[in-house]
Amino acid sequence: MPNPRLTGLGSGLFCAAVMVVLGCLDRALFGASLTLYGVLFLPVCVLTGLWVRRGDLPAAPVVVPIAFAVGLMALSGSGDGVGGRLMGLVTALAVEAGWLYGGTLLTGLTVIVRRVRLVRRRTARGRPPG
Repeated sequence: MPNPRLTGLGSGLFCAAVMVVLGCLDRALFGASLTLYGVLFLPVCVLTGLWVRRGDLPAAPVVVPIAFAVGLMALSGSGDGVGGRLMGLVTALAVEAGWLYGGTLLTGLTVIVRRVRLVRRRTARGRPPG
């Protein structure tokens, strides 16, 4: 399993790029299934939380919802003009808020577990033997 360490910006770009690709594939293969998009969002959230480097841990839960919205633009209903596209995006975000919150929570929990393990390791190294 690869173990890259992405910066905050890199994790945002990774997450957004993967979600755009998944959104386009979902639209092409499954006719824009928002539930499938939400299910595919969850592993991307976990990978983003695992692959962000230690110094940028707080960035992961911030970039995940942005990437969800960016990828969702490929699935949202295309209306007439910019207003129609924007209305489709807002509607899709409202309908799929459960997946958005769940993925963000999953990323947050992943980051918190990583942070707790980091603090425990540092504390264990600082203790005198015996």
